[in-house]
Amino acid sequence: MTAQIIEFLKRTFSQEAVVLIVSALPISELRGGIPLALSFGFSYAKAFWLAVLGNSVIIIPTLLLLDSASKFLMRWNIFNRFFTWLFARTRKHSDAVEKYGAIGLAIFVAIPLPMTGAWSGCIAAYLFGIKFRHALPSVFLGVVSAGIIVLLTCMGFIGIFSKFVGG
Repeated sequence: MTAQIIEFLKRTFSQEAVVLIVSALPISELRGGIPLALSFGFSYAKAFWLAVLGNSVIIIPTLLLLDSASKFLMRWNIFNRFFTWLFARTRKHSDAVEKYGAIGLAIFVAIPLPMTGAWSGCIAAYLFGIKFRHALPSVFLGVVSAGIIVLLTCMGFIGIFSKFVGG
């Protein structure tokens, strides 16, 4: 299914726009955007900055609108169950945020694992009452840090792969 979505996006948008969109999505975030950009043949720098930009675009609206949107949507049972699950999952994986506040939030977002990116960071900031002025730079710093980790990991895999195929 993911491959079908990517193929649809590639037919509809430029490669740069596809990387921005994939990097903004809550499941893939920049952990999907950077490898995708590299698969398009983009330079490391272009792949990094497109993915960071795509992942960062959601931070401000999410931080500003999460409280109102969740309260509105939780009036319906299906959304109430979803937000209850999402908030519980975020709380379970956010010990650093609870212990260290804004610094913990940056660390939480920086760990490039599923459910620890910008989206979850914004949710954690909301859940733990971290003010916007502290949450915004923390989540952004976490996104940039995660991007560096993912990029370095991809660079290592590309280097290892090229040795095996004689490149």
